[in-house]
Amino acid sequence: MAIQLVTSAAQLRAESARLLTEKRGTSQGLVPTMGALHEGHAQLARTAVAENDVVVASIFVNPLQFGEAVDLERYPRTLEADMALLEAEGVDIAFAPAVEEVYPGGEPIVRITAGVLADKWEGASRPGHFDGALTVVAKLLHYGLPALGQSSYRAYFGQKDAQQLALVQRMVADLNFPVEIVPVPIVRAADGLALSSRNRFLSAEEREAALVLSRALRLVEERANAHEPLDLDSARALVESQPLVALDYFDVVDPRTLEPLAENCRETPFRGEGLVLIAAKVGPVRLIDNVPLDS
Repeated sequence: MAIQLVTSAAQLRAESARLLTEKRGTSQGLVPTMGALHEGHAQLARTAVAENDVVVASIFVNPLQFGEAVDLERYPRTLEADMALLEAEGVDIAFAPAVEEVYPGGEPIVRITAGVLADKWEGASRPGHFDGALTVVAKLLHYGLPALGQSSYRAYFGQKDAQQLALVQRMVADLNFPVEIVPVPIVRAADGLALSSRNRFLSAEEREAALVLSRALRLVEERANAHEPLDLDSARALVESQPLVALDYFDVVDPRTLEPLAENCRETPFRGEGLVLIAAKVGPVRLIDNVPLDS
């Protein structure tokens, strides 16, 4: 069945209700995106389709989470290609609203505040980003809520945006949203680079340089799996040896609180769970990546 394009919340509610009725469905999945889709998004859609009777994917470039107008204007809009990718994965509905549909009165006065969990890492480098992201995610979760109350509801988020995922999970728990948040593992290119809509802005030389991020993560992961000291200093030095890469942060954190792990990271053998976070600018392009540790 061909994917259905809707541009208003009213159309989305009507179409999802129709499909749930026709399919006698009991579950609906939501895949929130900002478009410029790639194989990582395809994996989100694939997972959602496998687990739900009806699947909605949103395509909305959210102005609230861009710090500079030039970044918002530069973000690629590729609706036709995005629709083709989603249709190939079996998504039922593409929800692609205009800014005026999502924010009919202009920028909202009342917003979701991300709190202390957003003060560091990406939040420190991009002030206000997570408030904007959570505000639109909250709206999208409401838009995608199945019209039939007896249907289960899941939303799918990639683990590459680890801090955003943690914040969405916390928002849903703290504010009692009736949705299950499903994390989906990072999808990587054959050379190890985490897939990102930003990768298209890398030159060939910058893309090659960017591979140092996943190499450094893999080095720490191998040490953790071998129950060795993680020796972050040497892994950090590996990244800093690449002249086209400007490191922002590189640390091991608790996967639930995102607080840095004070122990088991440098001189002593690693034990327990952790999440290695990295962010850097490669040329003009900011990239993030992570890898979970579980000894």
